Amino acid sequence: MVPVMSDGAAPRVRSEDLLRGAQELLIDHQGACYRLRLTAQGRLILTK
Repeated sequence: MVPVMSDGAAPRVRSEDLLRGAQELLIDHQGACYRLRLTAQGRLILTK
């Protein structure tokens, strides 16, 4: 669950909490599927 910020700031979530040890995560957004991938260099790539 994403925390709700009372001060209007954008919520912040650790990538480790999203990926839970996986190398990629699929995100459904308005009927489209996005892939969030962790690269070998430790970077994140989001593709549709």
